[in-house]
Amino acid sequence: MSTTADKIKQIEDEMAKTQKNKATSFHLGQLKAKLAKLKRELLTPSSSGGGAGVGFDVARTGVASVGFIGFPSVGKSTLMSKLTGQHSEAAAYEFTTLTTVPGQILYNGAKIQILDLPGIIQGAKDGKGRGRQVIAVAKTCHLIFIVLDVNKPLTDKKIIEDELEGFGIRINKSPPNIVFKKKDKGGINITNTVPMTHIDHDEIKAVMNEYKISSADIAIRCDATIDDLIDVLEAKSRSYIPVIYALNKIDAISIEELDLLYRIPNACPISSEHGWNVDELLEQMWEKLNLVRVYTKPKGKLPDYTAPVVLRSTRCTVEDFCNAIHKTIVDDFRVAIVYGKSRMKTSSQLSNDRRHKIEQYGVTTKDPPVVRTTRRTNVYQESMASSLGRDTFGLGPVAGQCSMRV
Repeated sequence: MSTTADKIKQIEDEMAKTQKNKATSFHLGQLKAKLAKLKRELLTPSSSGGGAGVGFDVARTGVASVGFIGFPSVGKSTLMSKLTGQHSEAAAYEFTTLTTVPGQILYNGAKIQILDLPGIIQGAKDGKGRGRQVIAVAKTCHLIFIVLDVNKPLTDKKIIEDELEGFGIRINKSPPNIVFKKKDKGGINITNTVPMTHIDHDEIKAVMNEYKISSADIAIRCDATIDDLIDVLEAKSRSYIPVIYALNKIDAISIEELDLLYRIPNACPISSEHGWNVDELLEQMWEKLNLVRVYTKPKGKLPDYTAPVVLRSTRCTVEDFCNAIHKTIVDDFRVAIVYGKSRMKTSSQLSNDRRHKIEQYGVTTKDPPVVRTTRRTNVYQESMASSLGRDTFGLGPVAGQCSMRV
């Protein structure tokens, strides 16, 4: 009896032999859908499995997590030690790190968790060298550093990208602009707002047929491929994660070779051994994580720029801000007001809707606005404020202010 891996290999071989044209588009669509379903089946852990494995499950801390992934002996552990001061076993032989080693850095006021993952090998997505457990941890990170040896960056880069893509990780991509809505009846209705140059209706219907979907509305708002459509159908097993390529060991190459490395998109040449260019790597990390810093301002005092509240740009509502300070504050929330020169008016009221995104109201890097929140009640629990060491968080009996900066 053939295994799932064998079936995947058979389909991939058949797709390689099939020439793409209008006559074969329906068949190719079915094959790609079958392939996606088999890969999902291969990656789904069995109920009798032993879980993620010892040393791979790590308690998450900080506002974001960054995972180091790469082949053995490319300098991940040395880079980890250089960034965090956390000891991670480093040696000249391969497979020095056998478990996930967590660490933490404080950058721009944000606590960011760093995960040094064991080295992977080709075939990791198929389970070789416990590769599935390693990539599964990377899949939960907000950002991935792919650490490469500068002596063979492009070769290793392609292999690791294939391993991550095969595990459902989409590198430096956004979810395709496709709206899919399953229905009980009415057939397959396809609409598109842009010309479709990579996919036709026959391929779409073939994919729907393979997924046993007979009625659905599909609105395509980008020049999508068949893989994009399958990603929408397999959304639960897909992760869209930004990636930075840390090209390590630049101390072993010439200036001319270094210039060529800078042409690789999303790459940052470094030397973890000597600490060269680590500052630029951290700057790129901050940019990719897209974090927002919020500074509290006690009423009648200057903003406290020493202890920001850091939020993710995808979770940057008034409610998220209140919860980050203390979860009881949002219960008494009444209204928030934004002040800033970037506003057309002096101030802008966000009403009492806690779901408003603060960053939509005049947040700029050069001109941080001021947010004032007003509480419903006139009674404030001074004991809560003193226990957390803040002057009522700038939320006095009537109103409070906080300054916001990206």
